Amino acid sequence: MKRIVGGVMGLLSLISVTTVTWAAATSEKCGGLPTEAQLRTLLEQAPSTGGEVGGLFQGERMWGAVVNRDGQLCAAITSKADPTQVFPGSQVIAKAKAYTANAFSLDSLALSTARLYTFVQPGHSLYGLNTSNPFDPKALARTAGSSGGNEQLGGGIITFGGGVPLYKDGKIIGGLGVSGDTACTDHEIAKRTRDLAGLNPPGGPLVDDITYSSVDGASAFTHPLCPNTYRNGILIGNELPAAGY
Repeated sequence: MKRIVGGVMGLLSLISVTTVTWAAATSEKCGGLPTEAQLRTLLEQAPSTGGEVGGLFQGERMWGAVVNRDGQLCAAITSKADPTQVFPGSQVIAKAKAYTANAFSLDSLALSTARLYTFVQPGHSLYGLNTSNPFDPKALARTAGSSGGNEQLGGGIITFGGGVPLYKDGKIIGGLGVSGDTACTDHEIAKRTRDLAGLNPPGGPLVDDITYSSVDGASAFTHPLCPNTYRNGILIGNELPAAGY
């Protein structure tokens, strides 16, 4: 009996040490980045900060995800207490946007996913980029849950609005991805969430802002309009109707 009790106590001691070590490692890998609870609060505040955001749901039904500089998932959660009321497909998109924004930004270059849109179109220089880093489904959580894949490299490349790099003291520390509305509204919420978190790039919150050909002039960095498009609280317009089919 003494041997059994001693063995059990030793096992419990080992589990306790392992748990503490894992928690410390998680904190170190994701230091300076929002926790899931903080991320939800930021996502909840973003739609009412800075004016109208437009879209389908005014930015109120979002998945948000944060990765560290290594691309490892640090937090993922919905803005709604009931995650089933956010598009299930938006989970993977948010995580992939966070990965993309971090993967293609530097200390000296903040590159939101919105600014990659034109580059990846047929005939442009980064055509095919979307297939370069497939998303790992092991990084997904169940529809009714959060997290899923914490500290994993989920991967995935998304090249439309909703992903922004995160900075602290002028250095890039990770990426934020937001999905659940139009791509244009996703960008607005991601931009506001980053600003509320105090994790803007050195050039300020608008240095990698979304641009539109119809308003800003055509360039390699522009993004098409979405339904009910707003930028920084100002109505920009609507996506063009279908034509030619």
